[in-house]
Parts: sequence; structure tokens; C-alpha cells
Amino acid sequence: MDHATPHAGPGHVRAFAPGDVAPLVAAWARGAPYDPVTPERFRLQVLLDPNFDPAGLHVAVRDGAVVGAAYGVRRTVATAGGDLEPEQGWVPFFFVDPAVRRAGLGRRLLTGVLDWLAGHGRTRVDFASYTPHYFLPGLDRAAYPDAARLLAKLGFRPRGEAVAMDLGLVGHRMPDAVRERAAALAAEGYRFGTPRDDDLVGLLRLAGDEFGPDWPWAIRRALEGGAPLDRIVTAHDPSGRVVGWAMHGAYEGLAERFGPFGVRADQRGTGLGKVLLHLTLERMRAAGAHGAWFLWTGERSPAGRLYRSAGFVTTRTFEILRREVRP
Repeated sequence: MDHATPHAGPGHVRAFAPGDVAPLVAAWARGAPYDPVTPERFRLQVLLDPNFDPAGLHVAVRDGAVVGAAYGVRRTVATAGGDLEPEQGWVPFFFVDPAVRRAGLGRRLLTGVLDWLAGHGRTRVDFASYTPHYFLPGLDRAAYPDAARLLAKLGFRPRGEAVAMDLGLVGHRMPDAVRERAAALAAEGYRFGTPRDDDLVGLLRLAGDEFGPDWPWAIRRALEGGAPLDRIVTAHDPSGRVVGWAMHGAYEGLAERFGPFGVRADQRGTGLGKVLLHLTLERMRAAGAHGAWFLWTGERSPAGRLYRSAGFVTTRTFEILRREVRP
């Protein structure tokens, strides 16, 4: 988009330019007050993403001040292998300062981003859930009803739901039944503990084979960023294979953020997941964490039921939204 050409209405829209980060982050806090970001998070999640294209980040300016933005992204670098998902695009975020709403600026921002994605052949666009560089898994309709109405008018439709959950850890202790199950599994030859360097190969293979490319990416990024290995608890079966793991502090270095967490499909129902979850919560409490939280699970999924059984409660609900256009 042209960096200088104004449009009719309250301000003009242009592509991202040097000097925008600080005012954009400040405007974000006004436009999306439940989910402000820091310049450091913006740098990590947007500017350092290998798929970032400044032409896809549209910025609204009025009287020289940033008052809104919308971001479109498509893969030019695959997360794993060679899959660039050529039909898929994302809108990880958009916002408008409340002082300039009700004049069509949000629609202009989003329409511009959608047109930009369409120009790159994207016929399917998901809102928010751009993995691995997402801020939120979807739209919190209760927090942002205006955004919900606008997205619906532009053709975004619900295709699922995700919930965020939290657990207070003050006074938390591992239930006796879980400790007994861990002992029984150990008697069968299972082993739980901090992975050794040699174990990382099996851990990353398990995460990729069973859960897709996002989770090995998260584990690698955390360890490359200096996260200690004892933030991970692995489970080995009697043959020595890594068959499950749980961790905390993988995302953006946030020590109280739990996950990722997974167990091999053929090992589910054995109690491994419950043991791994509580061993990790115990480590978090020992490290001084007062709480554990995560952003994304299905409330009625097996994982959601496991979290609730451990005392987690739902704190936010997100709609997973998608817009599809026939070519």
C-alpha cells in the first residue's frame, strides 16, 4: 500500500514503516485493552517471524498518530518440511482506538489486509490462530463484541472453540492417587525425569510425529533461548522410548505458562498424562510459581477434562474463526 496517500474518513491507512512500533503498541493497549503487548513481544512474535512482510501490516494514522492496525501473514517459510499452505492466510490481530471507531476504519483496515492476502492467492483466512506466532487462539467475543460483529460482516464464521485455563498453585500438592500411580508405573519399568541431551532427539520426534510441527518448534525455541532442561519432564516406557512429556516456560520465557504437553496415542489411558501434569506442576511450585495457565485447549476434549480434574478453571473462551472465498 502507498505510504503517503490518505483516504477519506478519519485518517489514512498505509503499510508498516520504521518508527511505528512504539506508537502501534501504545494504540494496541487502547484498542485491545484486555490483551496489551510490549515492544519486546511485538518484536518476537511479528518482526522476527520469518514470514513477516511489512506490506501485510496495515497501519491507520490520524493527525500523525497511529490509531489502529491490522496484520495479514502468509507462509513464505514453512514451519517444517516444504508445506507453505498456499491457500491459507491469517489475520493474527487487528484493533482500532476507541476514539476513532464507528467511522469504518476497522473495516478499511481488515478489507485492505484481506485484499492483500487474496492478491497472494489466499482463499482461506483464519483469524488469530496463526501458529506458532499467535497472540491469542481466536476471538474473545465477550471482550471484543465490536470486533465480533465486524468479522462476521466480512464473512468470518465459527469453526470451533478454544478455552484458556488457570490454576492457583499456592498450597498445591500432588494428589496421593497420582503419586501412587507414578509409583506403579515406575514398578512396571517406566521412568520419569528431566531429559538428558540424548533424550531430546526422541522427544522432538514424538512431538512432531504425534502433534505436528508447532510443538517441536516451541521446544527448540525455548531451549535455544536458554530455558533449563528441568522445565521439561519426560516419560520413558520400559524399552527406553520417550512416550510423553510436559513442560512449562516454553512460550516467550513465561515460567508460569504451562505446555506444550503430550503423550503417545498408544500410551493414553495409562495415567501417564496425569502423572506428567502433576510432576510439572510440582516443579513449578518448587520454583516459586504462584499459578499455572495456558491459552488453548478444547474444554470438552480429553485434555480439557484432565486439566479440570487437576483443578484448572476456564478463564476465557475463544471462537476459532475462518473466512473462505471460492477462487
